[in-house]
Amino acid sequence: MPIVHIDLIAGRSQAQLKSLVKDVTDAVSKNTGAPAEHVHVILSEMQKNRYSVGGVLKSDEADQK
Repeated sequence: MPIVHIDLIAGRSQAQLKSLVKDVTDAVSKNTGAPAEHVHVILSEMQKNRYSVGGVLKSDEADQK
């Protein structure tokens, strides 16, 4: 049973998330031979003020430009 964890910044639509998990499931199934119904995808969304790159919170990026 493949388990895929995806961390992403919140803000995507429900349609985008549905498409993402479908595409990931298809890719994992194709490349591992696992049936799609056995592929688990876990989405963890975080707020922009809980994620940083290079010491700058994503929520502060606009202020840095």
